[in-house]
Amino acid sequence: MRRTIKLWTEMIGLSWRRVPGLTVLAILSLVVRVAGVAGGAFALRAAVDEATRGVADAAVLAAIGAAIAYALLIVVQEITDSLTLTIADRVGRLDVHPRIHRDLAGLEGLEHLERTEFLDRITLVRKAGGRLAGGAWNGLKTIAGILNLVIVLLLLGSISPWLLLLLPFAAVPIWCDSRGNAAVQRADLATAEQYRLQQHLFELGTGTAPGKELRVSGAGRALVELQHEAWRTAMGVRLRATVRSGAWSLVGWTVFVAAFVGGILLSVRQTANGHGTAGDLVLLVTVAVTLRASIQSTVESTTTAAGARQYIAPYLWLRDYADQARSERAGQAVPPAVLSEGIVLDHVTYTYPGTHAKAVDDVSVTLPAGSVVAIVGEYGSGKTTLVKLLEKFYRPDSGQILVDSVPLSDVDTEQWRTRSTAAFQDFGRFHTTVRENVGLGDLAALADEDRVRRALAEADAADLVEQLPDGLDTLLGRQLGGLDLSEGQWQRTALARASMRTDPLLLILDEPTASLDAPSEQAIFERYMARARQLAERTKAITVIVSHRFSTVTGADLILVLDRGRLTELGTHAELLRMGGTYAELYRIQATAYQVG
Repeated sequence: MRRTIKLWTEMIGLSWRRVPGLTVLAILSLVVRVAGVAGGAFALRAAVDEATRGVADAAVLAAIGAAIAYALLIVVQEITDSLTLTIADRVGRLDVHPRIHRDLAGLEGLEHLERTEFLDRITLVRKAGGRLAGGAWNGLKTIAGILNLVIVLLLLGSISPWLLLLLPFAAVPIWCDSRGNAAVQRADLATAEQYRLQQHLFELGTGTAPGKELRVSGAGRALVELQHEAWRTAMGVRLRATVRSGAWSLVGWTVFVAAFVGGILLSVRQTANGHGTAGDLVLLVTVAVTLRASIQSTVESTTTAAGARQYIAPYLWLRDYADQARSERAGQAVPPAVLSEGIVLDHVTYTYPGTHAKAVDDVSVTLPAGSVVAIVGEYGSGKTTLVKLLEKFYRPDSGQILVDSVPLSDVDTEQWRTRSTAAFQDFGRFHTTVRENVGLGDLAALADEDRVRRALAEADAADLVEQLPDGLDTLLGRQLGGLDLSEGQWQRTALARASMRTDPLLLILDEPTASLDAPSEQAIFERYMARARQLAERTKAITVIVSHRFSTVTGADLILVLDRGRLTELGTHAELLRMGGTYAELYRIQATAYQVG
């Protein structure tokens, strides 16, 4: 609760900085709502009493005052709701959402994206922006509602002290609603994984790429059934929680209404026995109705504020996670301008979260400065995991990686990545212009057209740009109204992106030509082998090539053969052939297959 209040205070502060004028108006409107309840009730009682005594002018003025007070309350309530919604939306979109994105983007590794408990919370946090700010304003509405209740109960107490007994009954609906809302929150978190699953299946069923396979295989109906089942599972749990929440609400309001009716009957009897005036009776009925409205409003704002807790908990969890991740970044060392020794893997082991098999198992090897290193092996042998460890996407479970004798964990991650570049097999397809698609490889040179064109030439994609309607300014991606590319063309843009940096210490090519035909593949590898030699002369950079096609890595200075995460062989192409081991066998199998083809 303490952290929730602190967060709400932060949200109100953000509201003040973002829209100070609207924030002041919203707070003033809440104050007017509190004062208007008492003012309207007193004016109405005065109108009845003065009319009873025959003082017409005073009765008319009091009646006009009561009418103005109640009209003002209605208008102010509409204004308050509109203002708070507008403020919450602006703060959510312009302050909270950017912070969420910065926290997510600032996480240097990838492990969190492979953990269910993280993804469950992110599913909720993605919708949290405006609701967190809205929760803070509903918290203020709740405080205003409670003040209204206090005023109303004081007015009731002025008629009869017995009516103060309505106070504990007024708290019953609020307590019951909070119980019901807590059940809904637990259900939302418990079903987040199934909800993500049905979303994923929906995207598969409506996406262009998987749509082709689904139609050819006729699996569309089966996918729809799976999506519906995931939806029914998630919504079934949430529906039952909503029903329980409704039952709690019904119990709370039933208790209050019973007490409410009892209080009115008691006051009517007292007035009939001469204890009070007609104005008191009118005040009682008016205040009693106001009490019901105040409780309903307070319950609604309390429920909405409490509902925001389902986003507050994962949001605070994300902030803690991001803060801890930042605090654990002990690395402050600066990468060398030029490599002198190289990169050493010393008994490096890594296991993915939630699994038991070691993806990389006790690997020890030296990658000499200025060398071209190829990593080969069958699918699932740990090739991609190894290069991700080099990029600090994961931290070894045991062992260490050294860069010129300095532990990679001690090197500042951001600076290390500015001195490395990579093209991965699961490359990004950014729906932006070609210029931005390529320029993102080096943000500092994003506006440098010559650099972008050179990078495209490195990836053998210069002709592609000439064929596009708007050249470098052609928007890519049909979903945003742009032009779609073939798989091979998308891969060329990824390769060009990896060519933007001119002074990396580490160049990683992870299956960089998987979507290209054999002639294009050979041409690309020849270009990148030449670039690797140029980088070696400039910064003694290490180029790491991951490929399942052995014919493309024969020119590497060092070839590593992985099998189930273990380094089983290493050497040059000629040395490995002479060894007659796994590499030699797989190379002969591929060579024979290509010859037969």
